Amino acid sequence: MKYKIFISSVQKEFARERQMLARYLQGDSLLSKFFDVFIFENLPAKDKVPSKAYIKEVEQSDIYIALIGKEIGYELKDGTTPTMQEFKTATKKHKIRLIFILNAKAQERHAKINKWIKNLSSSLIYGHFSDIADLMSNVYSSLISFLIDRGDLRTEPFDKSYNEEATMADISNEKLKWFVDRAKEERNFPMGFNLGREKILTHLNLLNKGKITNAAILLFGKEPQRFFLTSEVKCAHFHGKIVEKPIPFYQVYKGNLFELVDQAVNFVLSKIDFAVGTRAKGPIVPTAYEIPPEVIEEAVVNAIAHRDYNSVASVQVMRR
Repeated sequence: MKYKIFISSVQKEFARERQMLARYLQGDSLLSKFFDVFIFENLPAKDKVPSKAYIKEVEQSDIYIALIGKEIGYELKDGTTPTMQEFKTATKKHKIRLIFILNAKAQERHAKINKWIKNLSSSLIYGHFSDIADLMSNVYSSLISFLIDRGDLRTEPFDKSYNEEATMADISNEKLKWFVDRAKEERNFPMGFNLGREKILTHLNLLNKGKITNAAILLFGKEPQRFFLTSEVKCAHFHGKIVEKPIPFYQVYKGNLFELVDQAVNFVLSKIDFAVGTRAKGPIVPTAYEIPPEVIEEAVVNAIAHRDYNSVASVQVMRR
């Protein structure tokens, strides 16, 4: 998802800064992935009152950035300015408002600008800047903070990050009980399912104060693909060594990580040679896959566990 930024200011006072800031944001390798930028200069020629066109752009934006300096600029009939009206619209429409004020003495600013800044102080925290480098740095920091708050950028690994959309209702009792019973039997897991889901998930560091991690959904979710569409595994088998369509055997598997591993491993085992010996050396007939099952399982587990779950691509298992 991309967010739209509207950058506003007194048109003549910060015309150069607006354009430089827009180019900076659109050229940054990280921010350009998340943001599209609109400035006055981007508006094509139209038979329309400019102020109304700008208001519409604010309404269609996600983030409103205003640069406030010394000048009041063009005043409307009610004594306000287009920038003030845009700010009012951004507030009314509940947009993210990022205000940056030029470092200057009060006596250097127009009286209405000082009054406006005083009013802003009671409604939000604004930033300051002295030059374009200062402005770029402050805007960058604010946008990174915005992305972290929205969950688009994480300071923790994907699996440990909390999923804001998931609740305990999305966790499967059956899948969690299966895990606890097996872990208790094979690894002396210290807890029984009778202690409750919350305590078990908290013990596994998959739950904290009611917040469920992405790992909990992938491991024990009822429908993990509802949250992570590409967490599915696609398996394909081709005749010969050429990868081409139509694919003779193709299967898309869904489920939690345990189920995905089992399904993918079984798919591969069903498509490789399985040798059956004789009873020449004993009553039990020896059997062997052309590739040891444990080798296949290790490869599938690594592919599923270490993949990038932010990627739009799914894990693919192919047999040729």
